[in-house]
Amino acid sequence: MNKTALIWGVNGGIGSALAGLLLKEGWQVVGTGRSEVEARKITPLAFEVDVASSYSVREAVAAIAQEVDGVDWWVYAIGDILSKPIGNMDEVEWQRILNANLNGVFHAIYHSQALLNEGAPVYILGAVSERMRLPGLAAYAAAKAGLEAFAEVLRKELKRAVVVVRPAAVDTALWKKVPFRLPANALKPEELAQKMYSAYQNNYKDLFLE
Repeated sequence: MNKTALIWGVNGGIGSALAGLLLKEGWQVVGTGRSEVEARKITPLAFEVDVASSYSVREAVAAIAQEVDGVDWWVYAIGDILSKPIGNMDEVEWQRILNANLNGVFHAIYHSQALLNEGAPVYILGAVSERMRLPGLAAYAAAKAGLEAFAEVLRKELKRAVVVVRPAAVDTALWKKVPFRLPANALKPEELAQKMYSAYQNNYKDLFLE
């Protein structure tokens, strides 16, 4: 039987690259996105969800459970970033960044962990968080640092592989939101997707990419 992957944020740069790779490899890919129409352009088995809303995630998971028996690879590929000094940031902006990078992970795994097949790893897109502690990136840095702690506890509670993917830089639309130059050695989304797939195939426990 073909394996099944559940990708949160399937129509983002990294999520779509991974979905495309897995579909070519014969996987069944379940994708979620803010727009079901856009997500279905990546994979036919797609569902609309707002990960900031526990209710929205729960409803999406209930629908997913009607379509698949279980998930062999769980991937959270959602992220957002904001470059703004704390004194100029409002609470809505702060919460938006935490929702995408941290709270959404909790909602997603809380409602969907019952879908995980035995041995299915959990992959979460993180960052080299200690390098992100720069002026203007307070919300992003806080969210990614919190994600590290959350993943460590989750690993112990679920007793399964919980892999935080920490690419130094990936050439996605996220970089258009910050006043930094994209590094010359930045990975293409397709390159990161291949590295993630190799990590899955080889049962890597961590994925730290320079």
